[in-house]
Amino acid sequence: MATTKSAGTVKTGRDSKPKYLGVKVYGGQKVKIGDIIIRQRGSRFLAGKNVKKGRDDSLYAGRDGVVSYSTRRKKGFDGKQRQAKVVTII
Repeated sequence: MATTKSAGTVKTGRDSKPKYLGVKVYGGQKVKIGDIIIRQRGSRFLAGKNVKKGRDDSLYAGRDGVVSYSTRRKKGFDGKQRQAKVVTII
C-alpha cells in the first residue's frame, strides 16, 4: 500500500525548446567564412554570391567579406512573380 496519494500524469506537461530563428548578421556587417547569417525555415531569404545554404535552409558565409541585402523578382513554377530577398557577400 502506498504511503502517499499518487499524483496522475499530465498530458500537457511537455514543451519544445525555442529555435532562435531570424537574421543574425545585418547589412554592412563583416563576416568570416562559415558564420551563420540567417536561420530560417523555408526559403524566405535566398542565397546570393558567396553565400551558401545549409541543410536546414540556414544561410552562411562562403567567404570573408561584408554582408549586403537586396531584392530580386523571382518567378515561381505557377508563373506568379514575387519579390525575393537576396543575401550576398561583397
